Amino acid sequence: MQLFANFLQVISSHILPSACISCETFQRHTVCPACINLIAQEQLSNYECCRQCGITLLEQEIALLRCQDCVSNPPYFDQTLCLDRYDGRLQKALIQLKYQRRLSFAHGLSHIWNKLVDKDCKNFKADYLFPVPLSQEKLCIRGFNQSWELAKRINCGSHIQKTPHILMRHHYEHPQARENRVNRHKAIHEMFYVNPKFQAALQGRTIIVFDDVMTSGATLNEIARILKDNGVHQVINWVLLRTLHQR
Repeated sequence: MQLFANFLQVISSHILPSACISCETFQRHTVCPACINLIAQEQLSNYECCRQCGITLLEQEIALLRCQDCVSNPPYFDQTLCLDRYDGRLQKALIQLKYQRRLSFAHGLSHIWNKLVDKDCKNFKADYLFPVPLSQEKLCIRGFNQSWELAKRINCGSHIQKTPHILMRHHYEHPQARENRVNRHKAIHEMFYVNPKFQAALQGRTIIVFDDVMTSGATLNEIARILKDNGVHQVINWVLLRTLHQR
């Protein structure tokens, strides 16, 4: 099946018209070389960012490698790696994937990640990679989990097992996109759980959690809390786009 999918991808790249997911110029590749170069110049790894939450650091925070929020109120997760800022060149493409069901955009977004972040992930030591889960109800409505569509396409060591079946989510009726930081933390409490079948397998492990967007960090922090309550040793966030909120 994978061989057939690869064959179709090769054929379509030569026959069907394509457009860059960033600049929308018609050309052969899903992301044009010019846009990849621009994103490489702007990506967050070019800036001094908090090792723990990924936010850009203020001048007085650089020496500690952590922002004041993480020093004063440490989150449960241990590290965060982000590709780019949310208001950058990839925002529109992610919105198209997430809300317009343009699944082909997952190929382009993951391709950019693999091009620009691969050097940081290639030898990363971890046991599992989980996407931030959707509830079964939300998954039925949307038809796919955008974090999993991205996560399953990114490059990482073969020793890291990717799976969407261990970390689970209860259903919540109200979307959080427009909620403030305090309400996000309240709404997400006890929203996640570990599939009991796999609880023993997590003891002492290092887990990577992949998310499409990190805003306040409430979701990823609650996930890290639940994972560590279930015996996980270390939780690392890999995030496509980071909202750089005002502090």
